[in-house]
Amino acid sequence: MLDLKSPTTQQAAMEAFFFGYQAFTAKADEMLARRGLSRVHQRILFFIAKYPGLSVKQLLGYLGVSKQALSTPLRQLQEMHLVSSAAATEDKRKRLLGITAEGAKLEQALRREQAKLLQRAFAEAGEEAVRGWLEVNLALSGKRQVSSDQERQSP
Repeated sequence: MLDLKSPTTQQAAMEAFFFGYQAFTAKADEMLARRGLSRVHQRILFFIAKYPGLSVKQLLGYLGVSKQALSTPLRQLQEMHLVSSAAATEDKRKRLLGITAEGAKLEQALRREQAKLLQRAFAEAGEEAVRGWLEVNLALSGKRQVSSDQERQSP
């Protein structure tokens, strides 16, 4: 275990995290910028693609942002015909979000680039390191992996 009381170790761990995140987001940022979009748009697309029919309230829970912070980027994605919104049958005030064919195509292209990077890094680091990396990220997020049904209902 690393001694994170040591400033040198703290800095090394944080630098590795910062540079890793920078590498992870670089290609996606370029692809998004060509469309006038940013990382928040990618996160919205990611969760709507993963959970079709997600409510705005559920999306807010996944993203951990306010309704005000979500409003503009979500509207932009709808105006660009990347995300759709429909009233729920049981409550017309509730908006359910979907991803359009064009939105799915963009989300898959972004995810594919990031998956390639992860695949290379995972292959280089080895299975034990990957398990450790997953555990560290889950611990950072304060969450543990749960089944898809539980994830869908949790936010």
